[in-house]
Amino acid sequence: MSNCAIVGINWGDEGKGRMVDLITSDYDVVVRYQGGGNAGHTVINEFGKFALHLLPSGIFRPDVVNILGNGVAVDCENLWIEMEEVMSQGVALTPENLKISDRASLLLPWHRDLDNLEEARLADKKFGSTRQGIAPFYSDKYQKKTVLAGELLYPEHLKAHLADLLEWKNLTLEKVYGAKPYTIDSIMEWVDTYCEKIKPYICDTGLFLKDAQKKGKHILFEAQLGALRDLDYGIHPYTTSSNAIAAYAPVGSGLPGARLDEVIGVVKAYSTCVGEGPFTAEWFGDEAEALRAAGGEYGAKTGRPRRVGPLDIVATRYGVETQGATNIAITKMDVMSYMEQIPVCVRYTIDGVETDNFPFPALLESAKPVIEMVEGWKEDISGVRKWEDLPKAAQDYVLYVEEKIGCHIGYVSVGPERDAIILR
Repeated sequence: MSNCAIVGINWGDEGKGRMVDLITSDYDVVVRYQGGGNAGHTVINEFGKFALHLLPSGIFRPDVVNILGNGVAVDCENLWIEMEEVMSQGVALTPENLKISDRASLLLPWHRDLDNLEEARLADKKFGSTRQGIAPFYSDKYQKKTVLAGELLYPEHLKAHLADLLEWKNLTLEKVYGAKPYTIDSIMEWVDTYCEKIKPYICDTGLFLKDAQKKGKHILFEAQLGALRDLDYGIHPYTTSSNAIAAYAPVGSGLPGARLDEVIGVVKAYSTCVGEGPFTAEWFGDEAEALRAAGGEYGAKTGRPRRVGPLDIVATRYGVETQGATNIAITKMDVMSYMEQIPVCVRYTIDGVETDNFPFPALLESAKPVIEMVEGWKEDISGVRKWEDLPKAAQDYVLYVEEKIGCHIGYVSVGPERDAIILR
């Protein structure tokens, strides 16, 4: 397919990075179209193990052009640190294979400060932010009070614009939070230290993408987080501050006229969640710790233990519909091998009434899971590479999930490595 989006179906952390790394051999361009450095895409390949936060997951393919689109929160400091880490492990990054949209806005140091200050103010009502400045950044973006990456190419204009923003932003830092203000010298020092390093990668990526489309190039759009963290369709207010759904890919990529030919939704064989908010099928205690240990469930960005539970069909079906998924990749099937019986959340009960529909956010706190048990397979499947070689119980689990969510499962991942995949 010429245009494909890879998206998360649930709360994020489903394994999108490993899927992008897998299928980029069939694509010419990979575009990150939203979010910032607040999530991690874990990739394991011949170069090693990586937790990518801003870089597109196609950077490991030498012939693929990778783009940070206009919808991305570009944090020059963390981006450069990440680039250095990747290059130190033998991955080449040049302006030919990594391009940053001149229309992407820059996440500035005060955005991270404000994120920390607001989470501290909220105390026990906090949103569970990764404290990377994402919410303050997008708030400023929609107020038209951000700096575009392309402004780095015009230094005098940039300095004057930053001075105007600084005057406004210091009012919030000092008057609302009682925090230390910024000076133009301190912010220009940050620009000189980090932003100058990424300047060679900044260009008109919209023009590049339009040209690629005319030439019939295959474009892959990479999302961050999942449908349930989408600003408009997620578990408000415990969402991210951007649109993680496939429908936003053309807008956030810089190719607003693009049409998606395929949407691959990524789902774990069980449920995980990093951060705050309702999580209906959540496990606690020894049961949760056993699953967390089996799956290595700790946040790629934060290191926080992920909240875990059985696969949630209600949330997954909603995610499939919200994303407009045409194909599903189910990941971490191998992790389930330790269970005799595998629990699945098939419905919710709200005020004594069962429902198959994902409820309005205000009702989620009172939702209770309805569990069905499915037979486990109790054998190591991490070495399996063909569908017919999977134990029948593992095949049945995949078919059971497929029928429940109403979307074909074309990829079954049995390990984090690039080749640990079964195609259907």
